Amino acid sequence: MNEADALDIVQFAIWTVLTASGPAVAAAMLVGVAIALVQALTQIQEITLTFVPKIVAIMLVVAFTGPFIGSQISAFTNVIFERVETGF
Repeated sequence: MNEADALDIVQFAIWTVLTASGPAVAAAMLVGVAIALVQALTQIQEITLTFVPKIVAIMLVVAFTGPFIGSQISAFTNVIFERVETGF
């Protein structure tokens, strides 16, 4: 295994992490901005108000995008196993 192979694996791993975690992070960000806007408009400054909606949103998004996340991780695993099989 040379440097190019290692960099290729690391690049694919980072891309897999970004695409697999993207939907959950986007949902948390959107809900967080919406709750912050509501808090700013109503002047309710309850710190714990943001946690429950974020957790619910993340769980719903992960439930709906579970097959996509699984396929991304499976594709990465298949690439790694193919490289191990061929000896890099």
